[in-house]
Amino acid sequence: MSGVVAALVLLLAPIQPVHADKIRDLVQVAGVRSNQLVGYGLVVGLDGTGDQTTQAPFTTQSLENMLKEFGVSIPSTGIQPQLKDVAAVTVTANLPPFAKPGQTIDITVASIGNAKSIRGGELLMTPLRGADGNVYAVAQGSVVVGGVSASGRSGSSVQINISASGRIPNGASVERTVPSSFNTNSDLVLNLNTADYVTAGRIADAINHLYGAGTARALDGGSVAVRGPVDPSEKVAWLGAIESMDVQPGDAPARVIVNSRTGTVVIGSDVRVSAAAVAHGSIQVTITEQPQVSQPNAFSNGGQTTVVPNSSVSISQQGGHMFKFGPGVSLDSIVRAVNQVGATPTDLISILEALKQAGALHADLVVI
Repeated sequence: MSGVVAALVLLLAPIQPVHADKIRDLVQVAGVRSNQLVGYGLVVGLDGTGDQTTQAPFTTQSLENMLKEFGVSIPSTGIQPQLKDVAAVTVTANLPPFAKPGQTIDITVASIGNAKSIRGGELLMTPLRGADGNVYAVAQGSVVVGGVSASGRSGSSVQINISASGRIPNGASVERTVPSSFNTNSDLVLNLNTADYVTAGRIADAINHLYGAGTARALDGGSVAVRGPVDPSEKVAWLGAIESMDVQPGDAPARVIVNSRTGTVVIGSDVRVSAAAVAHGSIQVTITEQPQVSQPNAFSNGGQTTVVPNSSVSISQQGGHMFKFGPGVSLDSIVRAVNQVGATPTDLISILEALKQAGALHADLVVI
């Protein structure tokens, strides 16, 4: 009877959910990548917030060169253009893989002179070049700025975000296709976004289970080589089927990320601490100044009023709490113990660093 009850308990026990991800979320196909583009251009139509001629002479030179292309020449002597409505800018964009001529991409525009704002400006036609020097896109359009800035005649000003940079959605038209090795190589390599030997092995096993042994093999912890179909026309559908497969990734490494500037601490779920005792306390030093005025006596001859310093220094020690971690303490216990003693994020950083030095923290401590 007890055996039947035990069997029923096992059947009724809740099944732990298995976390599985699509292969497309875990890997990238080697050779299929985006490319950075950059260009130099002019933004016109500003309301007096453009570059100052004396401090940004390259803006004047760029405008003169542009006007020459339209048959307009400016005398070299006697005329100094005042270009408060023009700003020299850099234009950057990411060219996605398989982008074809005629498609549009987003661009980012940023001032490189002393323009106060490029809000309301119009970017003139700007060629965007790749690392090889070839033009892959042409940008033009109205700049959208998210920041706000305002100033008064007295010099007072207020600013929210940055108004010297902005974006142009669909502001560039693709003019050239980047060559890709996707259609030339029969075999493909899947590069893991996060290198992990367990994940690489499971991806190879899943592909071999569906397409037969020997189709995929893990090269190392970060790459999986896959043998493609003989017919190149089947490669797209074949790779799409592979990317749609579910694979359970390996467990994330035990890691603690500390941002020393903001005091932010992120602790992974697998972080463990060995048996250790931690004393937490803080010393506060307070210095107050209460100067006193010393007046000369009545009817004194030549007496002067003197300010006598009066300093008060006090030292107080708060906290002094001590808590103990047992062997194999989990993340919940660490957070609970730190909150009970009222430790700040800065104190927590010091505690984690001390545990790491003592060899009691079984995780990678990364300080950024």
